[in-house]
Amino acid sequence: MSTEARLPTVAPLGPDSVAWQVVGDRRLLLGAGTALLLQVAHPVVGAGVHDHSNYTEDPWGRLDRTIDSLLSQVFGGREAVAEAERLREMHKAIKGVDHHGERYHALNPEAYWWVHGSTFWTTVRMHEVFVQPLPDKEKRRFYAEWRRVGLLLGLREHHMPEDLEGFETYFDDVVANRLEDNHTVRELLHSITMRDTPPPPWWFLPEALWRPVRPAGGNVLTLCAIGLLPRALRERLSLKWTDADERRLRRLGAITRAAGKRVPDRIRLYPKAYRAKSLDDVH
Repeated sequence: MSTEARLPTVAPLGPDSVAWQVVGDRRLLLGAGTALLLQVAHPVVGAGVHDHSNYTEDPWGRLDRTIDSLLSQVFGGREAVAEAERLREMHKAIKGVDHHGERYHALNPEAYWWVHGSTFWTTVRMHEVFVQPLPDKEKRRFYAEWRRVGLLLGLREHHMPEDLEGFETYFDDVVANRLEDNHTVRELLHSITMRDTPPPPWWFLPEALWRPVRPAGGNVLTLCAIGLLPRALRERLSLKWTDADERRLRRLGAITRAAGKRVPDRIRLYPKAYRAKSLDDVH
């Protein structure tokens, strides 16, 4: 995909969008591992992350930058245009040869759309488990909005399935025929366990107190990352999943749904989402 080509003019998403209602909730962080596993299991994305990303050295910084980028795309208004341009520029240099001996480029439309499209699928899945299932009408609107963001990112209409049914067929096909186990998947699975993860920047307590917290956090992230995956991919990656695991995930979902009803928006939402909604309420 040539990022120098003239891009269509696309209006950023606004407060009337479904995306504004579902993307900014902090509970969705529980599914970040699933989103990343889906992405790096794609051979182009996995190779690019392996060769060019520093997420293993700076996991918290990489996570913060990824979330901030997504929030900018959804809540940023005109900032969303600048963020899309920044992403295209950054991805120009991400190229190389994968472990199959095939040349890859991060701006390959198939891979670029897979990252964006799989984020949509994961958001819907996370919302279903940790917040509440999206009604079919809202899910369709959300997908149409996600295509708009895709155009903003530089994708073309023909790179993206036209409607939700087309997307679901496409998604199942990619999971069945394109995704793979690879070195980056294994690195990411290890990283999600948090065995070697340093305290996050906001951790103000002594580092010695981080050590007993870390395994519990890793267990939750691993449970969510594996449990939310499509069953076909879970089996291809030989990831163990038992009935007891399924019950634990359901209990965690019930807890987060109940907690979300009691937590004020200022805490429940990411700051960028909260500010955008607050400004809209004022106007």
